[in-house]
Amino acid sequence: MDIIIFTVAMAALIYGADFIIEQSEKIALHYNISHFVIGATLIALGTSLPEMAVSMSASMKGSADIAVANVVGSTIFNIALVLGAVFLVAKKISPDRDLFAKDSAWALFPILVFILMGVDGKINIVDGVLFLLLMAAYLIFLISSNQVEEIDEDLAKEKFAWGKTSALLLVGFVFVVGGADFAIDSAGNIAREFGISEWLIGLFLVAFGTSLPELTISIKSAMKNNADLAIGNIIGSNVANFTMVLGLASILNPLNVDLNLYFFDIAAAVILSLMLVFITANKLYNKSAGIVLLVVLGLVIQNSLA
Repeated sequence: MDIIIFTVAMAALIYGADFIIEQSEKIALHYNISHFVIGATLIALGTSLPEMAVSMSASMKGSADIAVANVVGSTIFNIALVLGAVFLVAKKISPDRDLFAKDSAWALFPILVFILMGVDGKINIVDGVLFLLLMAAYLIFLISSNQVEEIDEDLAKEKFAWGKTSALLLVGFVFVVGGADFAIDSAGNIAREFGISEWLIGLFLVAFGTSLPELTISIKSAMKNNADLAIGNIIGSNVANFTMVLGLASILNPLNVDLNLYFFDIAAAVILSLMLVFITANKLYNKSAGIVLLVVLGLVIQNSLA
Protein backbone atom coordinates (compact mmCIF):
# COMPACT_ATOMS: atom_id res chain seq x y z
CA MET A 1 0.00 0.00 0.00
CA ASP A 2 2.85 2.37 0.87
CA ILE A 3 4.41 1.79 -2.55
CA ILE A 4 1.10 2.75 -4.24
CA ILE A 5 0.81 5.86 -2.08
CA PHE A 6 4.41 6.78 -2.85
CA THR A 7 3.84 6.36 -6.60
CA VAL A 8 0.69 8.50 -6.57
CA ALA A 9 2.40 11.12 -4.41
CA MET A 10 5.38 11.34 -6.78
CA ALA A 11 2.97 11.66 -9.72
CA ALA A 12 1.29 14.58 -7.93
CA LEU A 13 4.70 16.18 -7.38
CA ILE A 14 5.63 15.84 -11.03
CA TYR A 15 2.31 17.02 -12.48
CA GLY A 16 2.16 19.88 -10.00
CA ALA A 17 5.64 20.99 -11.00
CA ASP A 18 4.64 20.70 -14.67
CA PHE A 19 1.75 23.15 -14.14
CA ILE A 20 4.09 25.60 -12.44
CA ILE A 21 6.83 25.24 -15.06
CA GLU A 22 4.49 25.77 -18.01
CA GLN A 23 2.88 28.87 -16.58
CA SER A 24 6.19 30.29 -15.38
CA GLU A 25 7.66 29.87 -18.85
CA LYS A 26 4.74 31.75 -20.39
CA ILE A 27 5.26 34.63 -17.96
CA ALA A 28 8.99 34.73 -18.65
CA LEU A 29 8.69 34.55 -22.43
CA HIS A 30 6.06 37.28 -22.52
CA TYR A 31 8.53 39.54 -20.71
CA ASN A 32 11.30 38.70 -23.21
CA ILE A 33 13.82 36.92 -20.97
CA SER A 34 16.63 34.82 -22.48
CA HIS A 35 16.26 31.04 -22.69
CA PHE A 36 19.20 30.38 -20.37
CA VAL A 37 17.88 32.76 -17.71
CA ILE A 38 14.41 31.22 -18.05
CA GLY A 39 15.94 27.78 -17.56
CA ALA A 40 18.13 28.83 -14.63
CA THR A 41 15.46 30.84 -12.80
CA LEU A 42 11.76 30.16 -13.34
CA ILE A 43 12.13 26.68 -14.83
CA ALA A 44 14.87 25.70 -12.36
CA LEU A 45 12.87 26.99 -9.40
CA GLY A 46 9.79 25.20 -10.72
CA THR A 47 11.58 21.88 -11.16
CA SER A 48 13.15 22.30 -7.72
CA LEU A 49 9.77 22.63 -6.04
CA PRO A 50 9.44 18.87 -5.47
CA GLU A 51 12.89 18.79 -3.78
CA MET A 52 11.94 21.84 -1.72
CA ALA A 53 8.59 20.40 -0.65
CA VAL A 54 10.10 17.00 0.19
CA SER A 55 13.06 18.38 2.14
CA MET A 56 10.94 20.90 4.06
CA SER A 57 8.40 18.21 4.93
CA ALA A 58 11.18 15.84 5.97
CA SER A 59 12.78 18.54 8.10
CA MET A 60 9.53 19.24 9.93
CA LYS A 61 9.10 15.50 10.54
CA GLY A 62 12.64 15.22 11.93
CA SER A 63 13.93 13.14 8.98
CA ALA A 64 17.12 15.10 8.35
CA ASP A 65 18.70 12.24 6.39
CA ILE A 66 15.94 12.32 3.77
CA ALA A 67 16.06 16.13 3.60
CA VAL A 68 19.82 16.25 2.94
CA ALA A 69 20.08 13.03 0.89
CA ASN A 70 17.32 14.31 -1.40
CA VAL A 71 19.44 17.36 -2.26
CA VAL A 72 22.68 15.38 -2.68
CA GLY A 73 20.94 12.72 -4.75
CA SER A 74 19.15 15.26 -6.93
CA THR A 75 22.47 16.92 -7.74
CA ILE A 76 23.91 13.56 -8.77
CA PHE A 77 20.89 12.71 -10.94
CA ASN A 78 20.66 16.21 -12.47
CA ILE A 79 24.23 16.10 -13.75
CA ALA A 80 24.81 12.40 -14.44
CA LEU A 81 21.33 11.34 -15.63
CA VAL A 82 19.70 14.53 -16.91
CA LEU A 83 22.75 16.13 -18.53
CA GLY A 84 23.91 12.74 -19.81
CA ALA A 85 20.51 12.13 -21.41
CA VAL A 86 20.49 15.62 -22.93
CA PHE A 87 23.85 14.98 -24.60
CA LEU A 88 22.59 11.67 -25.99
CA VAL A 89 19.28 12.87 -27.46
CA ALA A 90 20.30 16.31 -28.75
CA LYS A 91 21.31 16.45 -32.41
CA LYS A 92 23.62 19.38 -31.81
CA ILE A 93 24.47 21.42 -28.72
CA SER A 94 26.06 24.82 -29.17
CA PRO A 95 24.98 27.16 -26.35
CA ASP A 96 24.94 30.86 -27.21
CA ARG A 97 26.17 31.68 -23.70
CA ASP A 98 29.75 31.17 -22.44
CA LEU A 99 28.76 28.72 -19.70
CA PHE A 100 32.29 28.25 -18.38
CA ALA A 101 33.08 31.94 -17.96
CA LYS A 102 29.69 32.95 -16.58
CA ASP A 103 28.12 29.94 -14.87
CA SER A 104 30.57 27.14 -14.06
CA ALA A 105 31.45 28.54 -10.63
CA TRP A 106 27.78 28.46 -9.66
CA ALA A 107 27.68 24.75 -10.50
CA LEU A 108 30.36 24.05 -7.88
CA PHE A 109 30.36 26.81 -5.26
CA PRO A 110 27.06 26.00 -3.43
CA ILE A 111 28.04 22.38 -2.71
CA LEU A 112 31.43 23.51 -1.34
CA VAL A 113 29.60 25.98 0.93
CA PHE A 114 27.36 23.11 2.08
CA ILE A 115 30.42 21.01 3.02
CA LEU A 116 31.97 23.90 4.98
CA MET A 117 28.72 24.51 6.83
CA GLY A 118 28.34 20.80 7.59
CA VAL A 119 31.79 20.38 9.19
CA ASP A 120 30.30 20.98 12.65
CA GLY A 121 27.66 18.29 12.00
CA LYS A 122 24.68 20.62 11.69
CA ILE A 123 23.08 23.02 9.22
CA ASN A 124 21.41 25.58 11.52
CA ILE A 125 19.15 28.60 11.06
CA VAL A 126 22.07 30.99 10.48
CA ASP A 127 23.41 28.66 7.78
CA GLY A 128 19.94 28.55 6.26
CA VAL A 129 19.73 32.33 6.03
CA LEU A 130 23.18 32.45 4.41
CA PHE A 131 22.01 29.85 1.89
CA LEU A 132 19.00 32.00 0.97
CA LEU A 133 21.24 35.06 0.57
CA LEU A 134 23.43 33.02 -1.78
CA MET A 135 20.34 32.11 -3.81
CA ALA A 136 19.37 35.80 -3.97
CA ALA A 137 22.87 36.67 -5.20
CA TYR A 138 22.56 34.03 -7.92
CA LEU A 139 19.22 35.40 -9.11
CA ILE A 140 20.60 38.96 -9.18
CA PHE A 141 23.58 37.72 -11.20
CA LEU A 142 21.34 35.96 -13.72
CA ILE A 143 19.03 38.92 -14.18
CA SER A 144 21.98 41.27 -14.69
CA SER A 145 23.48 38.90 -17.28
CA ASN A 146 20.23 38.44 -19.22
CA GLN A 147 20.70 38.64 -22.98
CA VAL A 148 17.48 39.77 -24.60
CA GLU A 149 16.23 37.45 -27.32
CA GLU A 150 13.37 37.66 -29.76
CA ILE A 151 10.13 36.62 -28.14
CA ASP A 152 8.53 33.38 -29.26
CA GLU A 153 6.14 34.41 -32.07
CA ASP A 154 3.60 31.64 -31.47
CA LEU A 155 3.50 32.41 -27.77
CA ALA A 156 3.19 36.12 -28.47
CA LYS A 157 -0.02 35.43 -30.40
CA GLU A 158 -1.58 33.63 -27.44
CA LYS A 159 -3.87 35.61 -25.21
CA PHE A 160 -2.13 35.96 -21.86
CA ALA A 161 -4.51 35.87 -18.89
CA TRP A 162 -3.17 36.43 -15.39
CA GLY A 163 -6.29 34.88 -13.85
CA LYS A 164 -5.86 31.54 -15.62
CA THR A 165 -2.12 31.53 -15.02
CA SER A 166 -2.52 32.26 -11.30
CA ALA A 167 -5.14 29.51 -10.92
CA LEU A 168 -2.93 26.91 -12.60
CA LEU A 169 0.04 27.99 -10.48
CA LEU A 170 -2.08 27.52 -7.35
CA VAL A 171 -3.15 24.04 -8.48
CA GLY A 172 0.49 23.19 -9.09
CA PHE A 173 1.53 24.31 -5.62
CA VAL A 174 -1.26 22.27 -4.00
CA PHE A 175 -0.17 19.15 -5.90
CA VAL A 176 3.49 19.66 -5.01
CA VAL A 177 3.00 20.35 -1.31
CA GLY A 178 0.39 17.62 -0.82
CA GLY A 179 2.39 15.10 -2.82
CA ALA A 180 5.53 15.83 -0.81
CA ASP A 181 3.82 15.14 2.51
CA PHE A 182 2.51 11.74 1.39
CA ALA A 183 5.82 10.90 -0.31
CA ILE A 184 7.77 11.40 2.91
CA ASP A 185 5.41 9.27 5.01
CA SER A 186 5.29 6.41 2.52
CA ALA A 187 9.06 6.54 1.80
CA GLY A 188 9.80 6.30 5.51
CA ASN A 189 7.48 3.29 5.84
CA ILE A 190 9.12 1.59 2.84
CA ALA A 191 12.56 2.16 4.37
CA ARG A 192 11.56 0.63 7.69
CA GLU A 193 9.75 -2.32 6.07
CA PHE A 194 12.74 -3.35 3.96
CA GLY A 195 15.39 -2.37 6.48
CA ILE A 196 16.76 0.33 4.17
CA SER A 197 18.24 3.48 5.68
CA GLU A 198 16.40 6.77 5.21
CA TRP A 199 19.58 8.16 3.62
CA LEU A 200 19.46 5.63 0.75
CA ILE A 201 15.71 6.15 0.30
CA GLY A 202 16.27 9.90 0.02
CA LEU A 203 19.41 9.55 -2.09
CA PHE A 204 17.89 7.35 -4.78
CA LEU A 205 14.13 6.75 -4.59
CA VAL A 206 13.03 10.26 -3.59
CA ALA A 207 15.85 12.09 -5.40
CA PHE A 208 15.18 10.25 -8.66
CA GLY A 209 11.46 11.00 -8.42
CA THR A 210 11.99 14.69 -7.71
CA SER A 211 14.54 14.91 -10.57
CA LEU A 212 12.01 13.69 -13.13
CA PRO A 213 10.75 17.25 -13.88
CA GLU A 214 14.32 18.36 -14.70
CA LEU A 215 14.76 15.25 -16.86
CA THR A 216 11.53 15.82 -18.77
CA ILE A 217 12.00 19.54 -19.34
CA SER A 218 15.69 19.26 -20.29
CA ILE A 219 15.17 16.41 -22.76
CA LYS A 220 12.24 18.23 -24.40
CA SER A 221 14.40 21.35 -24.67
CA ALA A 222 17.36 19.43 -26.11
CA MET A 223 15.16 17.76 -28.73
CA LYS A 224 14.00 21.23 -29.78
CA ASN A 225 17.67 22.32 -30.03
CA ASN A 226 17.25 24.65 -27.05
CA ALA A 227 20.44 23.70 -25.21
CA ASP A 228 20.64 26.97 -23.28
CA LEU A 229 17.35 26.27 -21.50
CA ALA A 230 18.25 22.62 -20.83
CA ILE A 231 21.69 23.30 -19.32
CA GLY A 232 20.42 26.42 -17.54
CA ASN A 233 17.73 24.27 -15.93
CA ILE A 234 20.33 21.81 -14.62
CA ILE A 235 22.75 24.40 -13.24
CA GLY A 236 19.94 26.52 -11.79
CA SER A 237 18.27 23.51 -10.18
CA ASN A 238 21.48 22.43 -8.48
CA VAL A 239 22.07 25.94 -7.15
CA ALA A 240 18.48 26.08 -5.88
CA ASN A 241 18.81 22.65 -4.22
CA PHE A 242 21.88 23.59 -2.18
CA THR A 243 20.70 27.09 -1.33
CA MET A 244 16.94 27.55 -1.32
CA VAL A 245 15.94 23.95 -0.54
CA LEU A 246 18.47 23.31 2.24
CA GLY A 247 18.13 26.89 3.44
CA LEU A 248 14.38 26.70 3.97
CA ALA A 249 14.57 23.17 5.41
CA SER A 250 17.22 24.18 7.98
CA ILE A 251 15.30 27.31 8.98
CA LEU A 252 12.26 25.16 9.73
CA ASN A 253 14.34 22.70 11.75
CA PRO A 254 18.18 22.49 12.04
CA LEU A 255 19.54 19.55 10.05
CA ASN A 256 22.08 17.06 11.38
CA VAL A 257 24.72 16.23 8.77
CA ASP A 258 27.30 13.45 9.07
CA LEU A 259 29.88 14.21 6.37
CA ASN A 260 32.05 11.23 7.32
CA LEU A 261 29.24 8.67 7.22
CA TYR A 262 28.03 9.80 3.81
CA PHE A 263 31.43 10.80 2.42
CA PHE A 264 31.16 8.76 -0.79
CA ASP A 265 27.81 10.17 -1.91
CA ILE A 266 28.77 13.77 -1.12
CA ALA A 267 32.13 13.25 -2.86
CA ALA A 268 30.27 11.88 -5.90
CA ALA A 269 28.18 15.07 -6.07
CA VAL A 270 31.37 17.17 -5.89
CA ILE A 271 33.13 15.11 -8.58
CA LEU A 272 30.14 15.35 -10.92
CA SER A 273 30.00 19.12 -10.35
CA LEU A 274 33.69 19.30 -11.28
CA MET A 275 32.94 17.23 -14.39
CA LEU A 276 30.26 19.75 -15.34
CA VAL A 277 32.83 22.56 -15.00
CA PHE A 278 35.29 20.56 -17.12
CA ILE A 279 32.65 19.92 -19.80
CA THR A 280 31.74 23.62 -20.07
CA ALA A 281 35.42 24.67 -20.06
CA ASN A 282 36.21 22.39 -23.00
CA LYS A 283 32.79 22.63 -24.67
CA LEU A 284 32.40 18.84 -24.63
CA TYR A 285 28.72 18.92 -25.51
CA ASN A 286 28.58 15.55 -27.24
CA LYS A 287 27.36 11.97 -26.94
CA SER A 288 30.70 10.72 -25.58
CA ALA A 289 30.37 13.04 -22.59
CA GLY A 290 26.80 11.81 -22.11
CA ILE A 291 27.92 8.17 -22.02
CA VAL A 292 30.68 8.98 -19.50
CA LEU A 293 28.19 10.74 -17.21
CA LEU A 294 25.78 7.80 -17.32
CA VAL A 295 28.61 5.34 -16.59
CA VAL A 296 29.60 7.44 -13.57
CA LEU A 297 25.98 7.35 -12.38
CA GLY A 298 25.99 3.56 -12.63
CA LEU A 299 29.20 3.36 -10.57
CA VAL A 300 27.78 5.70 -7.92
CA ILE A 301 24.59 3.66 -7.57
CA GLN A 302 26.53 0.40 -7.43
CA ASN A 303 28.90 1.61 -4.72
CA SER A 304 26.19 3.29 -2.65
CA LEU A 305 24.07 0.15 -2.60
CA ALA A 306 27.00 -2.19 -1.94
